[in-house]
Amino acid sequence: MAKAALETDPPPDCPLCPRLAAYRRDNQSEYPDYFNAPAPSFGDQKARLLIVGLAPGVHGANRTGRPFTGDFAGDLLYSTMAKFGFSNDRFNADPEDGLKLRQAMVTNAVRCVPPQNKPTGPEIRTCRPFLVNQIAALKQLKAILCLGRIAHDSTIAVLGLKQKQAPFAHGAAHDTNQNGLKLFDSYHCSRYNTNTRRLTPEMFESVFAAVRKEIDQD
Repeated sequence: MAKAALETDPPPDCPLCPRLAAYRRDNQSEYPDYFNAPAPSFGDQKARLLIVGLAPGVHGANRTGRPFTGDFAGDLLYSTMAKFGFSNDRFNADPEDGLKLRQAMVTNAVRCVPPQNKPTGPEIRTCRPFLVNQIAALKQLKAILCLGRIAHDSTIAVLGLKQKQAPFAHGAAHDTNQNGLKLFDSYHCSRYNTNTRRLTPEMFESVFAAVRKEIDQD
C-alpha cells in the first residue's frame, strides 16, 4: 500500500485554533474577495532552502493566498531571493505575477492570520505539525532560514533543539545534527524592522549570502 502524503498545509476551513478560525470568519465577512484561509507553502518541491516566516498578514497572504505577497515584507524578501538566484525575479505582489522559486520554498510558522499579527503560544504549537510535515517532505533540504524569533523558536522545536543549543540572533547559523541541515536566523523583513533600520537590505543580503554559500558547497 502506498504511503499517504504528508499534510504539509492545513485545510481551507481548518478548525484547530478557535480564535483564528473565528477571526478568519470575521475577515470573510469584511473582505469577501480575500483568500481568507490558511496560507499554503509556496515554492519548489525540490527546495534546498526553506524560509519560515511568522504568519500571514491580514492584507498580505490572507488576501492573496501566497506567503509574503500583498504586503511590504514580500518586497524585500523576494527581491533578495532573486538577487541570490532563488527565484525568476517576477515578483509583483500578485499571485498571478509569474513568480517561480528555484531551490527554495516559503512558509509560515502559523498559517492563519492572527489578530494584531500576534499568535498565541498554543496556536503556534497547534500549527507546528504542518511545519514538521513540510520539513519532512523536502528531501533535498540543506538550509532553513527563520525570519524572526517566533519562526526560529517553532523551527528549533521541530528539529528537537533547545534554545541554549541554537539561540536566536540576526546572522546566526546553527548546526542541527540532522543530515547536514543548517539553520540560519534573520530579523523579520517587516516594514517596522526596515523603517527603524533594525534590518537593512545589506544585513538581509549578508544572511542570504551565507545561505547561498552553504547550499552551493555540494
